[in-house]
Parts: sequence; structure tokens; C-alpha cells
Amino acid sequence: MFAVYADSFASSSEDPLKGLVVGERPDPVVPDGWTTVTVKAASLNHHDLWSLRGVGLKAEALPMILGCDAAGYDEDGNEVVVHAVVSDPDWSGDETFDPRRSLLSERHQGTFADKVVVPRRNVVPKPASMSFEEAACLPTAWLTAYRMLFTQGGLKAGDTVLVQGAGGGVATALIALARAGGLRVLATSRDEAKRAKALELGAHEVFESGARLPEKVDAVMETVGRATWSHSIRALRPGGKIVISGTTSGPNLDDAELTRIFFLQLSVIGSTMGTRGELAALVNLLDSTGVRPVIDRVLPMTEAREGFAAMATGDVFGKVVFTR
Repeated sequence: MFAVYADSFASSSEDPLKGLVVGERPDPVVPDGWTTVTVKAASLNHHDLWSLRGVGLKAEALPMILGCDAAGYDEDGNEVVVHAVVSDPDWSGDETFDPRRSLLSERHQGTFADKVVVPRRNVVPKPASMSFEEAACLPTAWLTAYRMLFTQGGLKAGDTVLVQGAGGGVATALIALARAGGLRVLATSRDEAKRAKALELGAHEVFESGARLPEKVDAVMETVGRATWSHSIRALRPGGKIVISGTTSGPNLDDAELTRIFFLQLSVIGSTMGTRGELAALVNLLDSTGVRPVIDRVLPMTEAREGFAAMATGDVFGKVVFTR
């Protein structure tokens, strides 16, 4: 079958796409309790770029089909969305807490292919109102944003939230979902065009990265890391929360702002992906509100290298989607 996969790793000084191959792989073997999904659309994440450098992916697992997210048809012809978190079969409860969990494309072949096999419990019905391309954006970036705002952040209508680094897949999802949830939304970006698009998405106000804000916020959604951390902490009201799900600018902080954190009694909360139940709730929210993922570009999977290159240079606003 056709697939986009990693067959080697790039070093930090090499082209990150060095080990990316667009070609053919054997059809998947389906274990007991798993099912085959015929992929119609799949979306790209930073996780896929990290995989090409060997982050979260071991050399002995190569060649590995990349991709966490997909929407398509199950074996009965139903339209479904694939949940990317694969937990231990004996695990019960929130699967993001399972120490043995993995994502598709880490220990199990990923979604950038004609077919992907997943545990039967890892498929969620796709509503007819949503296209395959839109649905394929949800399982990583949009699910991560949903959990950050409403599960880990516990935010409610009327609260004020700051979204750092408008433009990425998670950040655009945060803006749209926060606005749909009745929050007051502030957003930052170094790029003027991305700030303008953030306003179109639903942000109430936008600012240059690091700019002084006109008000303190109840929560900050942090995916950037080192470049924005101090600004995020200083933007919070006493008792506020910072919810972090990524560090695209790096994890090593110049100043962790520990004095400000304890003096203002701030909460620092980690957030990773989301549960199947949260994915189903997210799908229902989008179905009922009409909110849809922001898609930067749609490419046939045969042109996947173009999408990877755009993400590697930061030349995207929203999601890159591959179709079959």
C-alpha cells in the first residue's frame, strides 16, 4: 500500500526531512481486537517532524509510517475519526495517564497511508456535517486544545485566556474553541499577518509577542516554551493558571519565574493529548456549533514532502492535511 514513512533519522544539523520516504509499504496485519480504517484524510503535526529526528521513535521500530491523525471509513463503511492514543489493553480510566501508552507512529504504524490499524475502541463516529479533511485535524492539535482549556484549565464562559504563538495547529484550535466556549481571548504572534488571522478566528485582541497586555488574564495556554514563558507568567492574575502542552521553542528556560509563581500562587499544569471521551465531546461540540478547524493547505499524500517542508520552516497557519 502507499505510505509516507521514516526509514532513518536526521541529526540536529541535517535536513529534518532526510529520512522521509514517500513510497510503498506492506499492508498492515490486524491484531485481535483491532480494526482497519481506510484513510481518506490525515493531518500533519510537529510530532511527525520530531519523529524524523528520532524523538519518541526508536531506531529498531524503523521503517515507521508517520502520522497520528486520520479520518476515514471503518470496516463496516462508517465514517470515523481515529483516536491516536493507544493505551494498554488492561488499562481503565483516563488513557493519557497510562504509563504504557503510546501514539500511533511510535510503536504502531501511523496514519499517512492507505490504511491504518487501531484498537476498535480508538474510533469515534464522524458527523456528516464535517468533511474528512476537517475531522482529520481533530485527534491531536484540537483534542490537545480542548483538554487544555476545559479539562486541565477548567475554564468557563467569561474567563480571560491568553494564547501564545498564534499560528500553530494547537494555538489556532485554542483560539477557536475558547471563543466558542464564551471566553475572552487574547493572542500573541511575532507575525503581523498571523495576528490578523487570529482576529478572524475569534480572538478579541492580538499583540506582538512579549507585549505588555492591558489586563491580567485568568489562564495562559502555553505551547511555545522558552521564548514566551516569562511573558506567560507575568500575564497572569494572582491565582491564575498556565497550562502547557508543548515547547516548540525549546524547554530550557532562562528564568522559570519561580518567585512570581509562589508569591502569586500561580498554578502550572501540564496537559497531554486527550481521552477518547474528550475526542467524542470535541466532535459533538464542533458538530453543534459549526466551528471548524483552520486548514492551511490540503495536499495529496503523494506530495507530503511539501507539507513537511512548510511546517519545518514555520510557513503555516492552521493545519496541513493530506488526502487519499
